[in-house]
Amino acid sequence: MKWIGRLVLLLLASVLVAGGVLAVHLLRSMPQLDGQLKLAGLSGHVTITRDAADVTHIEGANALDTWRALGFVHAQERGWQLEFNRRLMRGELSEILGAATLDTDKLMRTLGIIGMAQKQLKGLSPATQAALQAYSEGIQNAWQSGAVRPSLEFKILGTVAGGLKGQAWSPEDSLGWALMMALDLGGNWGQEFARLSASQVLNHEQLWQLMPPYPGEKPATAVDLPALYAELGVYAPKTNTASVSEPAPKALAQWSADWVRDVGILEGKGSNNWVVPGSRTVSGKPLLANDPHLALSSPAIWYFAHLKAPAGQLPGGHHHPALNVIGATLPGLPFVVLGRTQGVAWGFTNTGPDVQDLYLEQLDVSKPGQYRTPTGWASFEERAETIRVKGQGDVAVTVRNTRHGPVISDVQPQYAQLINKQRYVVSLRWSALTEDNKTVESGMLTNWAQTVPELQKAFTDNHAPMQSVVMADTLGDVAFQAVGKLPVRSQQNDIRGVAPAPGWLAQYDWNGWLPANENPALSRDAIEAKGWHATANQNILPPGYAHFVGSDWTTPERFERIEQLLVASPQHSRESLQAIQNDVMSLGAKALLPVVLSAKPQHPLSDQALQLLRAFDGQMKADSAAALVFNVWADELTRGLLVQHLGAERFQSLYGKRHFRAAVEGILKRSDAFWCGAAGCPTQVSAALDRALTRIATQQGKDMRTWRWGAWHPAISSHKPFGKVPFLNTWFDVRTESAGDLFTVNVGQYWANDLKEPFANRHAASMRAVYDLAEPEQSVFIYQTGQSGHAFDTRSRSMASAWSSGQYRPLQQISAPVHRLLLSP
Repeated sequence: MKWIGRLVLLLLASVLVAGGVLAVHLLRSMPQLDGQLKLAGLSGHVTITRDAADVTHIEGANALDTWRALGFVHAQERGWQLEFNRRLMRGELSEILGAATLDTDKLMRTLGIIGMAQKQLKGLSPATQAALQAYSEGIQNAWQSGAVRPSLEFKILGTVAGGLKGQAWSPEDSLGWALMMALDLGGNWGQEFARLSASQVLNHEQLWQLMPPYPGEKPATAVDLPALYAELGVYAPKTNTASVSEPAPKALAQWSADWVRDVGILEGKGSNNWVVPGSRTVSGKPLLANDPHLALSSPAIWYFAHLKAPAGQLPGGHHHPALNVIGATLPGLPFVVLGRTQGVAWGFTNTGPDVQDLYLEQLDVSKPGQYRTPTGWASFEERAETIRVKGQGDVAVTVRNTRHGPVISDVQPQYAQLINKQRYVVSLRWSALTEDNKTVESGMLTNWAQTVPELQKAFTDNHAPMQSVVMADTLGDVAFQAVGKLPVRSQQNDIRGVAPAPGWLAQYDWNGWLPANENPALSRDAIEAKGWHATANQNILPPGYAHFVGSDWTTPERFERIEQLLVASPQHSRESLQAIQNDVMSLGAKALLPVVLSAKPQHPLSDQALQLLRAFDGQMKADSAAALVFNVWADELTRGLLVQHLGAERFQSLYGKRHFRAAVEGILKRSDAFWCGAAGCPTQVSAALDRALTRIATQQGKDMRTWRWGAWHPAISSHKPFGKVPFLNTWFDVRTESAGDLFTVNVGQYWANDLKEPFANRHAASMRAVYDLAEPEQSVFIYQTGQSGHAFDTRSRSMASAWSSGQYRPLQQISAPVHRLLLSP
């Protein structure tokens, strides 16, 4: 017994020592917020303060020093986020995570993000190059000086900032991260693949029933895609070999596989913004609201900062006015992306144009390495890439490019069983992968604008992603403009970019760019006439617009609800705009509510469920049992209608980030016998409710008084990569109950194909801001985690509760400091 007691004491002592070591490391890795530190490269002192809202204020003797200091702060607060993102875009994750992320690295090497960023860097002005260089120096010197210490992620994974080369950040990394944002928001390549896949098992009419055009529009193409692909022999030959069931991939490998599969899917990636002119506000000056909807992550994608420096001159003779801008920065970039200066505010939503086209490249079966072009056979451009993989040898990859762009079918596994790779490969043309992309330069110029016209001028060179921008200034001016480059397609392009086109036919090539002054836009007079202008990723094109922009718009439920709320009041205030941002009325639910109420289920709980639903008003509140029943029923109904025709595997790969709600509504409206089957649509509706009630009762019990939508719909800000690692995700993720659904203004998009938490809120308001141009210092903001990227810092999740409950923090350029840090050369 003595030995057992001693062993227990020894184990306890070991645990205490290990805990003490961990605690010391955590304390040492936390950002220093007060005192004085040295930062090489500065020309003078820089003051960094943090106010009660935890907004970071940076004031330097010149703009370059302010940008250097922002790099320092990003390294301090978001060092791991920068390192993970640097590795992601460079295709170097497997060096620290092993073979689980090899597919992701292969895709990134194939897209050539960093290679293109290096080319784009050469085309930027000396002033912009200097800004990127100063910012990168701030990050690099922060690490080299020891002022920034590695957070726990570095220790767990046994790596350092910058990896083996020791380069923590570079100007091309900033451009690369801008390209990654364009990749996340920039096109319909995933939709094109979905149409190619569905065309294997559906005819032309059924294809457009599954993926209907925007309400009131016809399909963008009249081409019979299933017939075209069958005639060309695109699909892989059917085999009689029974598929072998493979073990489920581990969580990290599953994340990588899902990311590679879903890249290029635009559906659900959106935002809300609106501007109200002074004629419709209590103050008599404009109000502007913005909440970008992005995948929730921990730390958050944004970091709020105030950048200040006097007027001066940058390399290349660029004279600039005083810098005084506050708002959301992106770690990796030296500018405020969304926010306000002293004179003007702006907000983005994703326009959603078609700026990505897939091409079927026909192979020369008699001569490997050749593909067909309008002028004959040509050789692929090839380059060799070597990927270092933790725990095994290096992996060699040959990247192929055609005249259109990279061959993505070589690295996206979903093509392997779909297309006949002996005859075809698929390449990508994407607007962002061009050397004249000056989006980052445009971003720098916005930070000096003081009026709407100055802001419009700054956005002239914005390239990708295309954004729908609302603007307002303290003089009372307002405007809307879609900013970005749109490809011009010929009149002979009958497929119009909605699905992969034959790459050997010149009619499907792009013919330059639409002039920026022909992009959709609205003047102050037009906005004044209506009383506001709002965008929510709906079709923004005015009647009779002459150019084809795209067809994969987000269905208009959020936009219509915003319009309902804006028209409901003759005068708006900052508080009324905040209320609109937090509205959880689902017009999508209201459209299907009569259908579920017609159900005749057999489940023992069906009478109680129908009673709940009869009282349901479409409000997707976290404490609502009816909201839970409705959403699970809608999921079960979608599965019941579609799986039998698409097949389980194809459905699982296409569902989730696509909700197919428009397809379901159309099927039920038509009482479509093909989709509903011989038993009919009413039977499908009732059976789906039975399955939903069984599913909920199995997890939450049979007492409906305890059923809550929020319990099934937590907002999960997932850490990369530990959000996919059991136990670690408990510490590194940020979770909070949330309201909303796929169609509410306060959006809560869930990925219903997720095997563990299909209704968790994964894609929502990544931040909310309301700008008051009468009193700019009364502007407010919030986002879903906190400023710190250190998981064990209380500041890493200090905003989560306020975000989920609809509260805000002040966004002020003049505020009392809570912390003060002085950086010296």
